Amino acid sequence: MDGDFRTEFVREPSALKHHPALVLNADYRPLSYYPLSLWPWQDAIKAVYLDRVDIVAEYEHTVRSPSTEIRIPSVIVLKDYVKPQKRVAFTRFNLFLRDEFRCQYCGSKGELTFDHVVPRARGGITSWQNVVAACSRCNLRKGAKSLRQAGMALRKPPRAPGAEELRNMGRRFPPNYLHDSWIDFLYWDAELEA
Repeated sequence: MDGDFRTEFVREPSALKHHPALVLNADYRPLSYYPLSLWPWQDAIKAVYLDRVDIVAEYEHTVRSPSTEIRIPSVIVLKDYVKPQKRVAFTRFNLFLRDEFRCQYCGSKGELTFDHVVPRARGGITSWQNVVAACSRCNLRKGAKSLRQAGMALRKPPRAPGAEELRNMGRRFPPNYLHDSWIDFLYWDAELEA
């Protein structure tokens, strides 16, 4: 029985598995806003012991080994600066983020897919300039027709976003959970209230 408890605790430390650490670059900005740069608590503690990060804030909870006890980090900062990528990967997620998770035809939120503005059947290519987020209803309505044939219009023309633009866009969509110790680092450049 004692061995079962120990094995279960090691596999699923339920009290500790929900304590991610916000990872900041050496300039104290998050590595990414959307998705938010988070590490599991185990990776954060490992990075502390490998002297790759400094702890900025901690949770109340601790973890123990036979010889050490440490509070779980809630915010860590990398000791070495990681240069942000300039090129934005053309992914479904980044496309939806560029289009603010809205259908570019009707503006609705929710179940999104993507649509080729110039249909592939008519020579359209899969690129930032020809693909937009679309709800299923609008995507089916447009089908392989041109915008004019379908009687539809785009909310804004599709284009390739810049890396900084996409990072700033991501800040507008915070994750479902934000720990109190993270707030100052997520919105550090926001205008202060007087």
